[in-house]
Amino acid sequence: MTSHPAHHHDNGTTTPWLRAAAGARLLGASGAPAPTIFEEMTALAQAHGALNLGQGFPDDEPPRPLREIAAAGIAAGANQYAPGSGILPLREAIAAHQERFYGLTLSPATDVVVTTGATEAIAATLLAFCTPGSNVVVLEPFYDSYGAIARLAGAELNPVPLHAPDFQPRLEDLEAAVDENTAVIIVNDPHNPTGARFTEATRRALVAAAQRSGAVLLADEVYEHLVFDGEHRPLAAVPGAFDRTVTVSSGGKTFSATGWKIGWATGPSDLISAVRTVKQFLSYSSGPAYQPAIAEGLGLPESFFRERAASLASRAVLLGDGLESTGATVFRPQAGYFVVADLAPLGVTDATALARRLPAALGVVGIPVGVFATPPHEGLYASMLRLAHCKREDVIVQATARLRDGLPSLASAQKGEAR
Repeated sequence: MTSHPAHHHDNGTTTPWLRAAAGARLLGASGAPAPTIFEEMTALAQAHGALNLGQGFPDDEPPRPLREIAAAGIAAGANQYAPGSGILPLREAIAAHQERFYGLTLSPATDVVVTTGATEAIAATLLAFCTPGSNVVVLEPFYDSYGAIARLAGAELNPVPLHAPDFQPRLEDLEAAVDENTAVIIVNDPHNPTGARFTEATRRALVAAAQRSGAVLLADEVYEHLVFDGEHRPLAAVPGAFDRTVTVSSGGKTFSATGWKIGWATGPSDLISAVRTVKQFLSYSSGPAYQPAIAEGLGLPESFFRERAASLASRAVLLGDGLESTGATVFRPQAGYFVVADLAPLGVTDATALARRLPAALGVVGIPVGVFATPPHEGLYASMLRLAHCKREDVIVQATARLRDGLPSLASAQKGEAR
């Protein structure tokens, strides 16, 4: 079969867009691009009127004062480009936030850059520091953007699997994955999709590995304020970490404003200068009316952040209890938007196949955890399903009732068909 000209350069190398698709596992068996699992499941949810516990967007709205600031900004004319680094009040608010919560002192002028969501900050960091032939160490399962951008930059992934029930890496696996070609080590903590938080021993091992190899640490901490017990511990605060760490976060998860796409990267000035240089040629700037609103949000009383985390924690318990009632094994999250259930006790060996049947059969959507892993390790998660608890309580109650009533028989039917 003749290759399509869009797939290859004249010298036979794979084109960048195809590398990105491969990195995000978007290529079908034929090598042609396929829709993301999120797109597929959302379409199934719409087609069957199913409750969508697949994609991680909340049902609640941003706090009213923040919405009012954004609306007033649009009405007042804040509709043109913001400064490429972000408006100064937001950069000052981000720096003040890092000092207030974590004791990290940053210069708003040199150590902070505002981005179009956390995803752009991640992309700019990987594009800034990866070179062709380098590798990116990632703890899997992982957010699909990591693989797409790493491959787009010409780097390869060195995945280190996380092991149930606590979803920590084996330190010997981490030691073996990091070498002199490692450009970046990505640490998503609190972790998506598992809801895990990494132990201090793991965090120190990650920092030591970066020091040994000379790698940059990319700390994706978008769930920092959605910790259910105790306080978030930024990776940059681990001894020896700050000088090589780019910390990424956003207002999307914290303030239920995922569509505003206001994120940021913080760290030492030399690393942030590199990220800023790349970022300005991606989106340049974004959300001039939303930036003052997020600045206001970062200064809200600590009670707001505690109550937000407590509300999500209670919904995680509600969803977890409902899933346990089906006979599944539930890994209780420590933070974030998601609960992971292992359906193996129900006889499920292929959660992806089951997930594709759930919307029509039971009117519920979930995401198979295996899609967040690379082929060598996806078998570790083949029977696991991720469901979002960042939804209204009535939605969770309806969804768990449907799962309790129908999941065991659906799983049994699938098991019988597989024989």
